Amino acid sequence: MKNKGLIATIIVLVLFVIYGVSSYNSLVSAEEDVDNKFSQIDNQLKRRSDLIPNLVETVKGYAKHEQEAIDSVTQARAQLAGAKTPEDKADANQQLSGALNRLLVVVEKYPDLKANENFRSLMDSLEGTENRLAVARKDYNDEVAKYNKSVKRFPKSILAGTFGFEKKPYFEVTNEEKEVPKVDFGSDK
Repeated sequence: MKNKGLIATIIVLVLFVIYGVSSYNSLVSAEEDVDNKFSQIDNQLKRRSDLIPNLVETVKGYAKHEQEAIDSVTQARAQLAGAKTPEDKADANQQLSGALNRLLVVVEKYPDLKANENFRSLMDSLEGTENRLAVARKDYNDEVAKYNKSVKRFPKSILAGTFGFEKKPYFEVTNEEKEVPKVDFGSDK
């Protein structure tokens, strides 16, 4: 009788260990998937950052007196390049998006610039990058949602807390980024 109880206890312990190892491995995989998706955002942010100096130089040639808008894009790009964490990159991305929106408002004042082949090519590349960035953000946020659910659900939440698996932040767009830039063709009074 004691052997049956011992065997049952051993079986329960083995099943518990198997569940623990399986859960731990699934959390590790989920965390790696989140990191992978974030690296895709990082790739698109880098591509975007690489396009900006060419865009700025093209605009400079046409809009020499619009230095404030040009400087804000340059500063925001530098901030993005120096960002390390997902939260810092999201904040820097928001700053850069706002600066780019202000620069595009400036561009609207210069029809010759908008007709320039180099400028159009750069804008097409930037638009493609923005689209890729939007897809990468969506994929990242989807992966974060799956990971966060996994970390928060019982009984995995106990294991997650024990091994330091924490909730991941979403890469969110601010209300400021959602606003459409205002184009003003009015006379400079």
